[in-house]
Amino acid sequence: MGTVITTVGLAFVGYLATYVNGLRLAQRQARLTRVNQQLSDFYGPLFALMEANSRAYDAFCERYARPDGVHPFDHDVPPTEEELAEWRIWATTVFLPNIQKMRDVIVAKADLLIEEEMPPVLLALCAHVSGYEITAARWAAGEFAAYKSVIQYPGPELREYTTTRFARLKKQQASLLGRRR
Repeated sequence: MGTVITTVGLAFVGYLATYVNGLRLAQRQARLTRVNQQLSDFYGPLFALMEANSRAYDAFCERYARPDGVHPFDHDVPPTEEELAEWRIWATTVFLPNIQKMRDVIVAKADLLIEEEMPPVLLALCAHVSGYEITAARWAAGEFAAYKSVIQYPGPELREYTTTRFARLKKQQASLLGRRR
């Protein structure tokens, strides 16, 4: 009788251990799936677009810096008509499409946010895009008085946000895959 109880007890413990291990593996797989989706559908595209936009902006600033090395829009002397015309070309073909894609990622994939609430920096980016769309519409109508969005681009904050979140998720992904950095 004692051996039967021991056998049944060991079988139950074995079953329980298998169940707990399977549950733990399923939870880990679900976390990995979520992290992979956050990286592929939200933070990866947002990070890549932000970096591309920042590098293009840096290239614009370098290419069109004034003789003293200062960007035309960060200067005491207002930008010339030629500088403004060049800016409109860059803004409509490079900067605006990039930030619109960033906004679209935020709006379409907000369910993949790490945070429970929408971060203010992402709301600021969405507002900046809307402001630039108005400016671009005025340019298309031949009105060139404004050359920026009515809402400032949250550049440093956005770079900090996307860089830290992307790195955090890559670290989690590596950990869930059993890789250590």
